[in-house]
Amino acid sequence: MQVKTNILFIINPISGGKGKLRIPALIDRYLDKEKFSPNFSFTEYVGHASEIADEAAGKNFDIIVAAGGDGTINEVATKVMQHQKVLGVLPLGSGNGLARFLNIPKDLKEAILLLNTQKIEQIDSAVFNGRPFFNLAGMGFDAHLSSVFSNDKKRGLTGYLKLGLKEVFNYKPQQYLIDIDGVEYKRKAFAISIANSSQYGNDVFIAPTASVKDGLLDVCIIKPFSLFKLPVLSYVMLRGTAETSDMIEIIKGKNIKIVREKESAVHVDGEPLYMGKDLEINIKPLSLQVIVP
Repeated sequence: MQVKTNILFIINPISGGKGKLRIPALIDRYLDKEKFSPNFSFTEYVGHASEIADEAAGKNFDIIVAAGGDGTINEVATKVMQHQKVLGVLPLGSGNGLARFLNIPKDLKEAILLLNTQKIEQIDSAVFNGRPFFNLAGMGFDAHLSSVFSNDKKRGLTGYLKLGLKEVFNYKPQQYLIDIDGVEYKRKAFAISIANSSQYGNDVFIAPTASVKDGLLDVCIIKPFSLFKLPVLSYVMLRGTAETSDMIEIIKGKNIKIVREKESAVHVDGEPLYMGKDLEINIKPLSLQVIVP
């Protein structure tokens, strides 16, 4: 008789602003019960996915599935990586940056069927002042926006875009001292993204040639610009041409130190945090096991 793999689904009921109560029924229908013994947990607050994953990994769950957006994936993947378990992803966020990069289907039925294949790859992760991230981290305008957006109850892409337009008029670029693998750069920037994968989510590409398997991070410096060029910047990211744009400078590296003017917001996989002036980011090559197509 085949020994079944214990698999836990950690479901964030509010990610992406959609109800998630039908998910266990879909999993029940499409997951291969000859291979798996499924369990379900719903998160109730920020940080809860991390607690559930930590407890599950300490028990006999071999595969832990994050059903949510990049923030939920971050919480679950951090513990999966620590305990050397396997991550599964059901992309339910509003952006789904990492899932899109890994070609995990947005369609829930297809994403569940993918888990049945148990095709596992190892991908890079990174650490931002001690906090692991898997897709993108950053500072400057997008971190400021994440921070303001987290206090806004209207989640979802439309709410985010409306808020972004409001905030962009008041935001002032900052000065940064950046050290990438021992080479120093002094830059004024509207935002700096540290990219492990290529996109924020919703096919908005900040680092078109970034890869979660190259052992490198892409430091993407968005230069100060006049507001009438905002549509150009948006177009560049949607077209995936940031590498050739004069509005964005991209430098690849492994160990990054950044000193900024003052302590303020940062974001780690879209989740806002408050950090000091001195920031350190390092790559951890092939440190996470994940089920992919």
